[in-house]
Amino acid sequence: MNNERFTAYYKAQNIIPDEDWDHFMNALRLPLPTTFRVAGSRETAHVLNNAIEETYVPLLSGAEFEGEQVPPPSQLPWYPEGLAWQFNVSKKVLRKSVEFKKFHSFLVFETEVGNISRQEAVSMIPPLLLDVQPYHKVIDMCAAPGSKTAQLLEALHAQDTATSTSTPPGLLIANDSDGKRAHLLIHQSARLPSPAFMVTNLDASIYPILRLPNTESEIHRVKKTSNQLLFDRILCDVPCSGDGTLRKNVGIWKRWQPMDGNGLHSLQVRILQRAMRMLEDDGRIVYSTCSLNPVENEAVIAAALNSNPGKFSFELVDVSDQLPQLLRRPGISAWTPTVDRSINTTFRTWDDFVQSLPESKRLESKISESHWPPSNAESLRLQRCLRIYPHLQDTGGFFVAVLQKKQSCDVGLSTQISTKREAEEFINHAPETKKAKLESEEVNPHNPVISDIEDVLSSVTAPASVGKETKKLSTERVLDEKAKSSGGSNKDSPHDSSFKEMPYTFLTPDDTTLQSCIAQLSFTSEFPSSNVLVRNPTGEAARSLYLTNDLVKEVVRSNDYTRMRLLTCGTKVVTKQEAGKGMDAQFRILGEGLPAVLPYASPGLILTTELATLKILLETYYPLCTGFAEPFRSAIEAKNTGSHIVRFPAGSSSEATNLSHDLVLPLWKSNVSVSLMIDKKAKSALSLRLFGEDITSAAREAAQKKTLLAEKLPLNDHQMEEDLSQNE
Repeated sequence: MNNERFTAYYKAQNIIPDEDWDHFMNALRLPLPTTFRVAGSRETAHVLNNAIEETYVPLLSGAEFEGEQVPPPSQLPWYPEGLAWQFNVSKKVLRKSVEFKKFHSFLVFETEVGNISRQEAVSMIPPLLLDVQPYHKVIDMCAAPGSKTAQLLEALHAQDTATSTSTPPGLLIANDSDGKRAHLLIHQSARLPSPAFMVTNLDASIYPILRLPNTESEIHRVKKTSNQLLFDRILCDVPCSGDGTLRKNVGIWKRWQPMDGNGLHSLQVRILQRAMRMLEDDGRIVYSTCSLNPVENEAVIAAALNSNPGKFSFELVDVSDQLPQLLRRPGISAWTPTVDRSINTTFRTWDDFVQSLPESKRLESKISESHWPPSNAESLRLQRCLRIYPHLQDTGGFFVAVLQKKQSCDVGLSTQISTKREAEEFINHAPETKKAKLESEEVNPHNPVISDIEDVLSSVTAPASVGKETKKLSTERVLDEKAKSSGGSNKDSPHDSSFKEMPYTFLTPDDTTLQSCIAQLSFTSEFPSSNVLVRNPTGEAARSLYLTNDLVKEVVRSNDYTRMRLLTCGTKVVTKQEAGKGMDAQFRILGEGLPAVLPYASPGLILTTELATLKILLETYYPLCTGFAEPFRSAIEAKNTGSHIVRFPAGSSSEATNLSHDLVLPLWKSNVSVSLMIDKKAKSALSLRLFGEDITSAAREAAQKKTLLAEKLPLNDHQMEEDLSQNE
């Protein structure tokens, strides 16, 4: 855990005072503590948090391993509402200590069902500073693997209850340029089903303009204009060299060299500039890296601010009063980049470096002027950035900057009114059937539709010395955005033939299959049937039905799905099971979709019972209806075959627990038996939480296999000895 180049480079940057240097380096060599946060709706999160405080912390407080006391989990002091935790034990302790093994099983199961997110402490900071509200339009530009995306989703769903998902008027687009990593985001989203969620697979630095439907301008009633989708909140957690993660990625010690950061600088600038062009007035961008390198941090912020063409005004936000217990250091205004692997930091300015090169080599250099501090570095208030160092609070290294787009003085009043109205309607629980106003009807003169090549070029201005690769990307962006400038209809969009995902097609409210589904599942008349979609080009309601909110629907219908490279949209709520000849198809509510459709479930669909019923459902795969106690037995026998919902009300108790809030689960009834329609891991997590042990059928089978294996091993060893003696 030593790298002379690392030491020489960061000592030259003066990011750490001399008296703290050894403390800083020693902290980098220590293993990183395990951190996690309690996720999901606030109601559910607090219930689970109380369980950790009241059950596991006392259990682990006196734990010892090999004669040494092991510290119990402790709350991160700066995380809101105490919902984030940290513990520092080795894998050996987790595997062999009885107390910690039980706690580890609890963490694993609750993580699987989405109630706990294993996440590095510093990674939790950017979403908190983004300050997302349910009515915001949000994009996470480099989202994979998705821990920050999950935080943003939770903020968007601040009005969720423990049992049902709200339908926020805003949206969250999670994007990643890597296809495989982008698909991880789909798995992450299933833990918090959201009608307001989309996943795209695009290069963040050339993210295309997305459109909302054409609207008639109040000023030019004859001419129709196409509205660009602008975002209220943008997260740019950009690709970086990652030297802030040395504590968990030990291999970086050996391979670290400063040219990694130098090479990423221009990409980071382009991503941030693209975000600035996609931001609504008064919107906020959070830029972050897990790097300590000022070339990837303050230099990027300065370059983006200085490359602003002048139509828009951005400033760094002072967040010193937020998360007050988080120890941080201010951003720096002076640094000295190195120009080669040998840590040559002798060039104090860009001009000094250029003059040292032969004229024939100057255009080939990948080092740009924006690698150095600009002359106006002090006036940019770079000290408002946050630098997180490992020795301050036992974390990884991290950098965060919060930028805000200043609202222009002549912005349309209708935009302000529209946003305020959406917020008030949501807070007052306006029904989803009442369509929220998506955009102001008045054209915002400060977010004009890009109408010519010059405007496009000015919208993607890059540092003056960015090389040929950047110019090529800019040209692609010009062609892409020019093709969309005439309007938002799919027929005007360039179709990406390389994109092989199935399209999303909205069903008409009177679709016979959809109407059959609504009738069979007894959904109320408030069910948003106009927001149901399927994944196929013909619009046939084949298997799975997805649900979105109004805004996501407008985005999907106004943009070509291949151009967006749309991987997922809304949340899957219902699946269709084909029946035999002469029989109607059966529809089943999915476990992941239940919270989204629960507000539209009629009382007749929901069976109310006690925890004793749940215990039977967990202990047996397909318990017979006759095996339940009354009154549940009569109630379930009277129901038709198909999908139902079972509710265990708050206050339901067993010998082990007492429910603090309603528990609602999907149920399937066959002719003579019933089945709880959640997966094995979710059942195990539920069992551990409610009964203190895993009583599920799957757990018993696993235990039996383990016992059989243990019994066979000695026999095999004995047989091996006999075979050996015979051979001798």
